[in-house]
Amino acid sequence: MTNFLRTLRPATPLAWLLPAVLSLGLLGAAAQASAAPAASADKPRAGGTLTTIIQPEPVILTSALNSAAPTGFFSANVFDGLIEYDNDFKLKPALAERWEISKDSKTLTFHLRPNVKWHDGKPFTSADVKWTLENVWKKLHPRNQILFGKVTQVDTPDALTVVLRFSEPSLAVLSSLNSNGAQVLPRHLYEGTDILNNPYNNKPVGTGPFVFKEWSKGNYIVLERNPNYWDKGKPYLDKIIFKVIPDASARAAALEKGEAQYAPFNPVPLKDAQRLAQLPSLKLETRGYDWLSPWLFMDVNVDRPYFKDVRVRQALAHAIDLNALNKVVWFGFGKPAVSPVVSTLGQFFNGNVPRYPYDPARAEALLDAAGLKRGADGNRLKVQIDYLPYGDDYKRSAEYIKQALKRVGIDVTVRTQDTPTYTRRVYGDRDFDLAVVWFAGFADPLVGVTRAYRADTVGKNIPWSNGSGYRGDEANRLIDQAQGSPSQAERVELFRKFQSVVQTDLPSVPLLELRFFTVQSAQLRDTVSGVDQVYASLKHAWFAVPPGGNATVATAGKADGAR
Repeated sequence: MTNFLRTLRPATPLAWLLPAVLSLGLLGAAAQASAAPAASADKPRAGGTLTTIIQPEPVILTSALNSAAPTGFFSANVFDGLIEYDNDFKLKPALAERWEISKDSKTLTFHLRPNVKWHDGKPFTSADVKWTLENVWKKLHPRNQILFGKVTQVDTPDALTVVLRFSEPSLAVLSSLNSNGAQVLPRHLYEGTDILNNPYNNKPVGTGPFVFKEWSKGNYIVLERNPNYWDKGKPYLDKIIFKVIPDASARAAALEKGEAQYAPFNPVPLKDAQRLAQLPSLKLETRGYDWLSPWLFMDVNVDRPYFKDVRVRQALAHAIDLNALNKVVWFGFGKPAVSPVVSTLGQFFNGNVPRYPYDPARAEALLDAAGLKRGADGNRLKVQIDYLPYGDDYKRSAEYIKQALKRVGIDVTVRTQDTPTYTRRVYGDRDFDLAVVWFAGFADPLVGVTRAYRADTVGKNIPWSNGSGYRGDEANRLIDQAQGSPSQAERVELFRKFQSVVQTDLPSVPLLELRFFTVQSAQLRDTVSGVDQVYASLKHAWFAVPPGGNATVATAGKADGAR
C-alpha cells in the first residue's frame, strides 16, 4: 500500500484561497475569462454514454435543499452556479458573466448571462435568483442560512441584474456561489408550492449541461445532453447514467469490467484501491477535491445526561488512537485531526488548541472523576454509535471506536441504517449517543465548519448541521463576529479563537483530515475542470474511445446543430 499512497497527490494548501477569491470582487474587476481544464493531447470527441456510480443513492436530486455528497455530485450536472472554479482556485463566470463588490463589502452585484433557458424553455432571469435566495438559501440550506442570513434586500433592476445588500460585510459569500453552494431554482416551478415536497426536487429542471430524463429508484438516474446549453459545443457526452450499486465488491467489479467508467468519493474500500490502480484500463484521480477540506469527526450528543460532563467527552477523545485509526481503517489515507479546521486551510488553522492525545489511563481517570465507575461487568456506560452509511470505511471507523472505548469501560453497540434514517435520527429526532460523520470544511470556516456548532440549527432536521446539540455562547458569539467583520485579518483571528473554544468544550471529537479519490476509465478525458470538480458538472469530459460506441471530433464553440 505504501507505493500506492505515494502515487497520490497531496491536498493543495488553501491558505491563499480566500484572498485570491475576494480580490476578484474587492477590486471591482470583471470576472476572469473562462478557463478550460488541463489540456489533453487530443481534441475532445463528442458522443458516448458515461456510466458513473453514485453511492449511496441520493434522497433528493437538488442540492439547493440538501448538501449531501451524492446529491451535490449529481445535481451539478443539471444546475449551474453563478460562478465556477478553475484548477487554480480562480473564479470563472457561469450564470453570472461578471460581478462587483462595493468598497464597504456590503453590496454584491451580479450581471447575469443573457439568453439562458431553463430546460423547459422558460428564460432564466434575476427573478429566479432573488426568489431562490429569499426562500431557499436563507431558510432551508444548511450552509447558506448563515452565508445569506445578513442579506437585508435583493434588488433586481432588470432581468439580468441582481444586487445583494448585506447588513454587514460578508467576505465569505463569493467562495460559495458555485452550483453546489448556491444552486438557483426555477421560480416558475416552485413559487407558491411546498418547497421541500415539490415534485421537481426529484425530477429537476435546471439550466445546466444535462437534462433529467429518468430516476428508477434503487437502480439508476439518467441524464441526457442539453442541446440548448449556453456554453456552446458542450457538453461532449450524450448521456450520463448514475448507477446505484450498494455493494462495495460489486462497485469494484463494475469498474474493473468497464461496466462503469467513473466513480468519485472513494467508491471502493481502500484495501481494494491498490489493485484497481494497477490496472491499465483504470486510473485513480485525486484532483477535484481541494475545495472540500474534509474532516472526519465523532459527534457527541451533549443532551444525553452522561455526556453533559466535559470530562466524559474528553475521556472519549483520549481513548481513541487516531494514528491507529488512520493506519488500520483508512490505510494512511488521512491525517490525525487536531481541530475541525483542517491544516490545509493555512491561516485559518490553529494548531495551538487543547489536544487529547491517546492515553487510556487518562481516559479512565476522567471517567472515574465524572462518577462513571466500572460495574461488576466491567462496564461504566452502555451507548450506541451511528455512522454515516457512505461505505465500509465509515462502518469500520465505528467498529474501531467501539473497540477503543471498550478498553476504558464503555460498552458500545454499532447501529446501521440508511442515509434518510441516519440524518433524521441525528439532526431531527436527536435519538443517538455518538455519530461518526464527515463534513466538508470548504474554503472558509464560515461556510463549512461553523454549521457543526451553530446553536440555531439544533434539532431542526437540517442534515449536515449541528448534530451534537452544542449551544456554546462564546463559540456562537465568535461565529457571528467573524461573519460580520470587514477585516480578513480579524476574521482569521476570530476563527482561531473559535477553534480553541470548541476544542475546550469538545462537543465533537475531530478524528481525521480526509483525502478522497475517484476511480475512472483510462479512456475518459478532462474530468477535472476545477478544484470543486466532485460538485461541478462533467460538461468538459469526453471519451478518447467511448465504451460501445462511436464519437466524433468536436469543434469548440461551434453551434450545437453542426455537431
